[in-house]
Amino acid sequence: MPQTLGDPARHFWMTRSVARVMGLNLSEAIRSGRLEPDQYAEMVTCCRGCALVEACEHWLGSQTGPSSTPPPGCCNGVLLCRLKKPH
Repeated sequence: MPQTLGDPARHFWMTRSVARVMGLNLSEAIRSGRLEPDQYAEMVTCCRGCALVEACEHWLGSQTGPSSTPPPGCCNGVLLCRLKKPH
């Protein structure tokens, strides 16, 4: 049975929000060439298929400052951490 994906707009903003909490600006990462537009689209699609949406929303809501890591189990965690490293 094919997996049902979540709402694109919701997950677009969740992806951006997790990145923002980590101190990343994904639009700037694209402008600088560190992130390809198709990689960004894949990040949102990955988020749309994630089973940890509620946990992620809770994580986002509990952040009071920057975080050096994404929420536990984040399907985009490896890429976000790579983007976080100085270039």
